[in-house]
Amino acid sequence: MKLKLFLASLCISASAMAQEVMNVIGDSYVANHRRPKEEAWHYKLAQQRGYKYNNYGKNGSCVAFDRTHDGKYNFGPAMWQRYTAMDPEADYVIIIAGHNDAGKVGLNKDSLAMFSDSLEVFLTGIEQLCPKARIGYVTPWYVDRPGFKEVCATIKKVCKRHKIPVLWNYTPKCVIKVRDADFRKKYFQGPNDTAHLNSDGHDLFLPVATEWFDKYMK
Repeated sequence: MKLKLFLASLCISASAMAQEVMNVIGDSYVANHRRPKEEAWHYKLAQQRGYKYNNYGKNGSCVAFDRTHDGKYNFGPAMWQRYTAMDPEADYVIIIAGHNDAGKVGLNKDSLAMFSDSLEVFLTGIEQLCPKARIGYVTPWYVDRPGFKEVCATIKKVCKRHKIPVLWNYTPKCVIKVRDADFRKKYFQGPNDTAHLNSDGHDLFLPVATEWFDKYMK
């Protein structure tokens, strides 16, 4: 009897100590461009919660478009193909992507349709690969260039079909004022950068992301 109680207590202790897993997949918003991943808001959120953190970000990556041989850089295959490398035991999957797709889409309706179809495959694949995970999507910033409005609207539409919560950043109300030159000088990795936050920028965005995570991902 004592042995059974001891073994049961061990099982309970092991269960209580099990570390939750967070996968974050995307482009340079995830890889953090030229700065350490440890400065990114998603890393800091995972550290605060004691999660195991897996970063699947790749600079230049797209949801829909293969960039393995795109110019002089190898930005790798599209996310709808490379998501299979993720930890399938994830409790949370955060997707942060679309900036590079917007650049590819521009005003081309066919490319936008390709993005929509690829995003559908991508989300369905993650749902199957990580069946216990809560999935959330973080959109690109409010960038003033062709393709961003359309790509972000498509993200919202496709995620709605999958009942995936979206942290909507394509709005002038976003705390990240990407269209403001003085703001970029202070909070981005360069004055002309419209994608990559520096450490102070990540700290500024962290409370917004944390509030969204606690409301929609828990």
